[in-house]
Amino acid sequence: MSERDTAPASGMSARTAGAIEFTIIGLCIVALVMIFQPFALVLFSIGSGLVFLGAMAFNLVPLAVPGVPVRSVVMAGLIVLLLLVVVIGLAMLSAWLYGVYFVKPVGG
Repeated sequence: MSERDTAPASGMSARTAGAIEFTIIGLCIVALVMIFQPFALVLFSIGSGLVFLGAMAFNLVPLAVPGVPVRSVVMAGLIVLLLLVVVIGLAMLSAWLYGVYFVKPVGG
């Protein structure tokens, strides 16, 4: 057996940590390929969303090491997702307030 196959006393094994890391990197590579392909606008649109998702998921790569509990990776992912929702909410609120206070109605 190699070192990658042995499980640490607690937390992820080296194989699980490597799978998480390579899945995130693979997602980013697929997203970039979808953006730079010249054939379909739908693939470009999906790739744009995946690039953003991959960028958010890339924050989890430092936690993909043997010995770190999977629960820590999941909690960090939920925190990143929560921050994303808060930032999007603040952006939408500021756009709405801009419309309310600075855009004059037509004919008014």
